[in-house]
Amino acid sequence: MVDVAGSVLDPDLGDHVCLPFQGDRERMAATRAFTANGLRRRTKVVIITHTDTPERTREWLAPLVPGLAAAEAAGRVEITACAGADGPAWLLGVLVAAGEQAREQGHRGVYALVDAAWGVRDAAGREGFEAAVNALFGERWLAAVCQYDRGLYSAAAVNRAAAIHPIAPGQALLRFVNMRPQPGLLLSGDIDITNRLAFASVLTQLEAVAAEVVIDATGLDFIDAGSAQLLALTALARAAAHHHRTVVVCRGTVARVLRLIRADEVIAVRRAVDG
Repeated sequence: MVDVAGSVLDPDLGDHVCLPFQGDRERMAATRAFTANGLRRRTKVVIITHTDTPERTREWLAPLVPGLAAAEAAGRVEITACAGADGPAWLLGVLVAAGEQAREQGHRGVYALVDAAWGVRDAAGREGFEAAVNALFGERWLAAVCQYDRGLYSAAAVNRAAAIHPIAPGQALLRFVNMRPQPGLLLSGDIDITNRLAFASVLTQLEAVAAEVVIDATGLDFIDAGSAQLLALTALARAAAHHHRTVVVCRGTVARVLRLIRADEVIAVRRAVDG
């Protein structure tokens, strides 16, 4: 397991992070660090607020981030309020639009900071958004940190939110890349119960692919049996719908888990050389 506490506010493009915090001081410090890192990485920084208005956020953030006003005027920083009841669809739209703007403006990608307080009264919508948005990260143009206030969310709700994110402090760390031109995924890191819901949402996008899918898991250091079962279920669903194979390329540690749960009966497992 990888401890991401030190780097969670300086994510790589493609990272979808859950960041629990306690109180305004931690929230504001995280916003400052995230914004500064996004500007340093030459990305477009999008701050989606809820606890404070954009005006109030700008007021306290400007003294903490040198050059914030100029960066905002140049389109490198955007501070906006979450659109209430339309949160899930609106948020997805904002992120996709930011990606298009970043490409047009020559930025390296998008750094998005999302105040998850918008979803306190809409658990289903919030969890649906967190799962659906995972599909965007495989293209590696977006990094997002979702801030969860422990004063608003119960420990159980925070833990469930973290599990839908591929990355969170104290849990297994999963990264993935959409493969081209061969449909599939490139996986790295670890998968266990702490990020299994995130892995399930990533696999969901493969079920509609009417072609052979290759999952390159040579970068996986660990997968538990429950998460490996998701691979088998995805392969079964694809075979039933499209009659196409699902291929998993992996090292010995992952191959042994797949064999243990008999997933190799529905998955074409290709053993890579262990390095």
